[in-house]
Amino acid sequence: MSHSIHTSGSSRSEIYQSLLPQLKALIGDEEDTIANMANISAALKQIFGFFWVGFYIVKREELVLGPFQGTIACTRIKYGKGVCGTSWKEKRTVVVDDVNLFPGHIACDAASQSEIVVPIFDKDEVIAVLDIDSEHLNYFDQTDAHYLQEIVKLLQKHF
Repeated sequence: MSHSIHTSGSSRSEIYQSLLPQLKALIGDEEDTIANMANISAALKQIFGFFWVGFYIVKREELVLGPFQGTIACTRIKYGKGVCGTSWKEKRTVVVDDVNLFPGHIACDAASQSEIVVPIFDKDEVIAVLDIDSEHLNYFDQTDAHYLQEIVKLLQKHF
């Protein structure tokens, strides 16, 4: 079955509002989590042109690279390390305006300048994170945090 994603609106909020129901329809009946992560990564990259979009999945005591769109990425991230590991440890969305100022930032690609990481939960435990990088400073805000949290909720039922 062929799918395409189209959004409307001029503000980032309007674009997310247009995107959410399409993502829900895209992954709604698909039970495979990896396939759903791949399609969400592709849709976010396509619509917003983010530098890097992908998922890390909790396996044992580290985050392991999952489906992504972008340049080659770090394969494993330790608990509490970097922005992804911090989001996992603190169980919260982390928005970083300048990754060069983030203590312990893991530079998978030097072009990345700002980042947002959103945890995905099973009950109260983080089971994965959505990681998005931009090549621009101060790129992400609370609008992104809000809507990306809504997007990851679509995935939670598939774990």
